[in-house]
Amino acid sequence: MPDAPALHLTAIDTHAHVFSRGLNLASERRYAPSYDAPLGDYLGQLLAHGFSHGVLVQPSFLGTDNRYLLNALQTVPGQLRGVVMLERDVERETLDEMARLGVKGVRLNLMGQALPDLTGAQWRPLLERIGEQGWHLELHRQVVDIPALVRALEPYGLDIVVDHFGRPDARRGLGQPGFAELLTLGGRGKVWVKVSGIYRLEGSPEQNLAFARQALCTLEAHYGAERLMWGSDWPHTQHESAVGFSTALEQFEALGCSAELRRALLVDTARALFGFE
Repeated sequence: MPDAPALHLTAIDTHAHVFSRGLNLASERRYAPSYDAPLGDYLGQLLAHGFSHGVLVQPSFLGTDNRYLLNALQTVPGQLRGVVMLERDVERETLDEMARLGVKGVRLNLMGQALPDLTGAQWRPLLERIGEQGWHLELHRQVVDIPALVRALEPYGLDIVVDHFGRPDARRGLGQPGFAELLTLGGRGKVWVKVSGIYRLEGSPEQNLAFARQALCTLEAHYGAERLMWGSDWPHTQHESAVGFSTALEQFEALGCSAELRRALLVDTARALFGFE
């Protein structure tokens, strides 16, 4: 679907969710919203904060029913991209249609779940089809498990995006299990990290921000700015009473990025990975 030519690219938010509380919820879920987060509200947040484009990520509580997300992509063609959740036996024709609408990735939200064996034969059809589409695979899991998941995916040659700094615990510092190994993955050129969800880092606001500053510095050194990107995580599910788009942006500003890193996080990385014109 062609991009809207009149929309000048100013900044890209790479992580947001839209939903309605009236939708069918996944039977296995950690959370259920008590409010609506419609597309119009999200577009208003983008406009109010100087962002032109965004990426909608399927929320885990909707499971693999991506209809609400796909409808949002159709509503404002070109302004948004999508990251969906899929059943392992999804048909190629379904993926082709999703690609036409602007889907660029598949999310594995493994928070609160048993760790899957991605080397198993039951995963092969889906992982191969993701590669055929040229999509990336997005991982949401605590940092201690991220390196093993990335290693399991290596035979497929997929681009991999790690959510929310890899979900480390700010109270445990940069030396916590998994984080040092996450840094080494940057040299392989197939892994990206979302610098997002600072308020999800398990510590106090002060601890979280201090850790995020240190983590961003080391991530830039190991990955390069071209593998890092920012996301608002709007509407900040499970934290919505204390966090808004403005809060997330203030936390980003407090990281003290250089002009070059700031442009990579807000524009250049996402434009290349998600195919924004």
